[in-house]
Amino acid sequence: MDQKTFIVLLICGVIVLLIALDFNARRKLKESVHQKWGRVPYQPRFDKEKSLKEAWLTEKEFRSWSSEVDDLTWYDLDMFEVFEGINLTYSSIGSEALYQRLRSFNFGKDQRLEKLIAFYKENPQTREKIQYQFARLGKKDGNFTKQYLADGQSKQIGHVGFYTFLGLLPIIGLILLLFGQVLGIYLAIGSLIFNTLYYQVKKQTLETEINSMGYLVSTISTANQVAKIATPVQGELRQNVKPLKDIPKFGFSFRVKSGSEAEILFDYVNMMFMLPFISYHFVISRLEKKTKEAMKVWELLGEMEVAAAVLNYRTYMPITCQPEFTDNGVEAEDLYHPLLKEAVVNPVDWHQNILVTGSNASGKSTYVKSIAINCILAQTIQTALAEKFTLQHGHVLTSMAIEDDLFAGDSYFVSEIKSIKRLLDQVEKGERCYCFVDEILKGTNTIERIASSAAVVRWLADYPSLAFVATHDIELTEILKNECENVHFEEQVTAEKGISFDFKLKQGPAKTRNAIALLKVLNYPEKLVADAKEAATFFDQHRKWEIFD
Repeated sequence: MDQKTFIVLLICGVIVLLIALDFNARRKLKESVHQKWGRVPYQPRFDKEKSLKEAWLTEKEFRSWSSEVDDLTWYDLDMFEVFEGINLTYSSIGSEALYQRLRSFNFGKDQRLEKLIAFYKENPQTREKIQYQFARLGKKDGNFTKQYLADGQSKQIGHVGFYTFLGLLPIIGLILLLFGQVLGIYLAIGSLIFNTLYYQVKKQTLETEINSMGYLVSTISTANQVAKIATPVQGELRQNVKPLKDIPKFGFSFRVKSGSEAEILFDYVNMMFMLPFISYHFVISRLEKKTKEAMKVWELLGEMEVAAAVLNYRTYMPITCQPEFTDNGVEAEDLYHPLLKEAVVNPVDWHQNILVTGSNASGKSTYVKSIAINCILAQTIQTALAEKFTLQHGHVLTSMAIEDDLFAGDSYFVSEIKSIKRLLDQVEKGERCYCFVDEILKGTNTIERIASSAAVVRWLADYPSLAFVATHDIELTEILKNECENVHFEEQVTAEKGISFDFKLKQGPAKTRNAIALLKVLNYPEKLVADAKEAATFFDQHRKWEIFD
């Protein structure tokens, strides 16, 4: 076998291998998309909250919404865990769109979301085909594409002529080698090594631009494929992707990934021939005046992925419903918390401020959080975890998981009153707010806590907002009996089982006092238990504490 034949056969063998690896990876990807449907999503590697939040903050620079879930509310309610339970997305476009939707929303029903969900429900094969295209695109945390598009400015990364020259050197070397020039092998090997090293060094300073461009071009390529599939948004997607459809041809090195082993080889080919730098210059000149269309394409693709994720959420959760929007308060049948595996369902009838009382671990906080989370889900993904759920559109704010702020120099109580103040500021604007407070003002002494808490709740009653307050202070139920409705949770204490809970909502203020009984069950000294009972009885009779001798 002569030299020329060997080189040709080697090149053909490599091409066949790459095609085979790519085909196998696509087959596995299709199977994965099919198998994941109807199950709890699992994202072990991607969708870090830092990346998602950065994309959302960028989006806020050029878009506005009726309401926003602020950081305190988001973390009080463990909303990122809720997000992860919904996040059956296959691209960063989808996960960023879902995160954005859960944190910012408009008052009113999103008709396009429901049209897409209904379409996917009726056409599961089409939905699967679309999800496969997004899976090919894949995820890239910190892709900065939103920021790149928002800037709307070309970012040059050097001289295209120089990169083209470096990229041609290995090819020239191979041509010389085919004509029997020994110099060709030295030129080919030397230029390949130089290009690889130069690319790695240069990429360190241009990583943001290359990553952004790479993911953007891959997104447009995906949009071209998805636009061929009949969907409720096909016309709008085609219209906006049309001015961009040729960009993947020029961005030839930023191909849609298949997730195969061959990707490593493709990456080395890119390095050795300087293809990303060359492609970048071809793309940037054609994209500069079409960022508006690119942003719209990004938005439409995100909505398509969100719709599929929401449908999957409705599919695998035990009970879901579409909320009804009224001009009244909040009502629900069999509402539950999304993060509990064996959640107990409870009703909601919330038309005036409510105080919920009961002992620790009886279910107060969980119940309050379940209502708050469902108020958000109902207005963002139009899904509630209940048999029936109705509400009036409004802002959702919480003050629950308060901590000392060491960096700001704030004590627990200062952090707490700041948290409640931001809630009051929003209420004072006169818009409907749903306010959730757990253990209101517990960071101060009993007298001032009760007095201040009562004053806060009474002040809220003058506005078109609703407050749901969890408290241990039974005194508040008496002080505010004309201002608030009372509900409670109870515990049962027995010698056989100790303390147990049924987590079922009951009407009226809490009446049980089982803390002292629990001391007895846990074999505290008899005299200690007797003294505690006596002191509690004395206070009930005289409304003051007996002084110990």
